[in-house]
Amino acid sequence: MTFTELGLNARMVSRLDALGLTEPTPIQEQAIPHALQGRDILGIAQTGTGKTAAFGIPLIVSLSKRQDRPVPHSARGLVLAPTRELAGQIVRSLQGLTADLRITLVVGGKSIKAQADRLARGTDILVATPGRLIDLMERRAIDLGMTRFLVLDEADQMLDIGFAPALRRIALMLAKDRQTMMFSATMPKAMTELSRHYLDKPIRVEVSPPGKVADKVAHSVHFVANEQKQDLLIALLNGHRDDRALVFSRTKTGAERLMKQLDRAGFATTSIHGNKSQGQRDRAIAAFRAGSVRVLVATDVAARGIDIPGVGHVYNYDLPNVPENYVHRIGRTARAGQSGRAIAFCAADEVAEFKAIEKVLGARVEIAGGRPWDAMNGASTPQKKRRPRRRPAGRSDRMAA
Repeated sequence: MTFTELGLNARMVSRLDALGLTEPTPIQEQAIPHALQGRDILGIAQTGTGKTAAFGIPLIVSLSKRQDRPVPHSARGLVLAPTRELAGQIVRSLQGLTADLRITLVVGGKSIKAQADRLARGTDILVATPGRLIDLMERRAIDLGMTRFLVLDEADQMLDIGFAPALRRIALMLAKDRQTMMFSATMPKAMTELSRHYLDKPIRVEVSPPGKVADKVAHSVHFVANEQKQDLLIALLNGHRDDRALVFSRTKTGAERLMKQLDRAGFATTSIHGNKSQGQRDRAIAAFRAGSVRVLVATDVAARGIDIPGVGHVYNYDLPNVPENYVHRIGRTARAGQSGRAIAFCAADEVAEFKAIEKVLGARVEIAGGRPWDAMNGASTPQKKRRPRRRPAGRSDRMAA
């Protein structure tokens, strides 16, 4: 199958060829023809399989065909993403697909006045986080009444962060006659219910079971006490000092503390989390992408939206409270056809989270070290169990970790 056979014009095919994209991925092959026909799409695919192009290509083609121009303070198409990093990644991907359409990014952590000024001219495609978009709507800097294309990317994480009220509020402002596409790597029950409110007779495109780990990711777990995690991480990182490694911590303070400990151990390390300014987060990712930093310590703000080929290892230093995030975290490796390793640490008080992850995966995770806590004498019941926490609803995207 080629992009030409999917119904794309020669100009778009040439653009894709220049980007090194000669054959569509499975999600693109199944979603693009239906999207070009104007159908609503519900797409489920593993992270790193080309979901952005699956909605970006038909969005750009459809907007280009209409040939109208955006009026001031309007957007012809809207893409919503849960985090600033993912929104920025989407903009870069879309800009690679077209030089003719105006693409505007609005996220928290940046000057809202500057963003309002850019929207005054109108834009073809607006990529936004829900909280900042609500802020701009309240300032009357943007009118969505002429927006006829809506994309919800990583919709399940937007629900997890608590953006459901914001999504409903935004949807009410959009043109009634519109095309909507919703994409994610997981499909929790809440997202199924959400899709009924936003999608009209959608085509469901599912190229892998929800929660399935990418084929080229080898993932395993070490059962290790909390006080021994740091030494184990340093020992494992020493085995691949020239490789990029992404380390996930559950909390902002934990990520910052771990980053400083790794720095003292001699690793070129930086961190990103919600206590960092957007400029600091951008510089950290740029350094990680350039290779001047080899270890990036992050909260789940980096579980989606970091598309950096060459991340050979992902470490779940702390297991996620939301089990679906495990799939997204380890999806930061094995991108662009490469292979990668994902290693999880499970302490005694994380047994509940680990079992929830295996339930989502529908499979056992390979044991790389230690013994399962519930198989040890006297350790069948951890001293402290944490219940999975959901972030409260709120209007600002700054609540993302």
